[in-house]
Amino acid sequence: MRIYTRSGDKGKTSLIYGTRVAKNDVRVEAYGTCDEANSLIGLAVSHLSKSDWPESDRFLAGMHRIQTILFHVGAELATPKEKEVTWKLTDDHINELETQIDEWDEQLPALKNFILPSGTPAAAGLHAARTVVRRAERLAVALQDELPNERVISYLNRLSDFLFVAARYANLKTGGEELPLKADV
Repeated sequence: MRIYTRSGDKGKTSLIYGTRVAKNDVRVEAYGTCDEANSLIGLAVSHLSKSDWPESDRFLAGMHRIQTILFHVGAELATPKEKEVTWKLTDDHINELETQIDEWDEQLPALKNFILPSGTPAAAGLHAARTVVRRAERLAVALQDELPNERVISYLNRLSDFLFVAARYANLKTGGEELPLKADV
């Protein structure tokens, strides 16, 4: 199979089921932004692949699961509302994020002020992914009436929270330093 098709050379691309749209269509922007976030998660995880703490294998497996689900979220965003979604987010996916957030948050020092995206390269990468997920969420909101699954927005909202806590957790486990926001600049 060739990687290039030349079908997008005039600024059009296909959604799932073949509907052709402009490459700057908000739907394409939304699933492209999920892809961007997914890449940043992969970059962050690559910095952790040689880390060794008791839960590192579980953390990395969880991140791989998140990347897989995020890929499917992109597919949902690429599916026209009137068409069948081949894989669908459920409330269980959102609940899974909440459960993990709560588990990690219990181990983290309480936040007394805002923190800057900082620490290890892995944590900084997770913070970057978080901001990209927020952008994907904003784009999904713009598509709200056209989404085949209303859970997409909730999932992206919760995923950004998850990535914030994951960054803090990665810093905690790998010795990264969180930089507090200073008011006196």
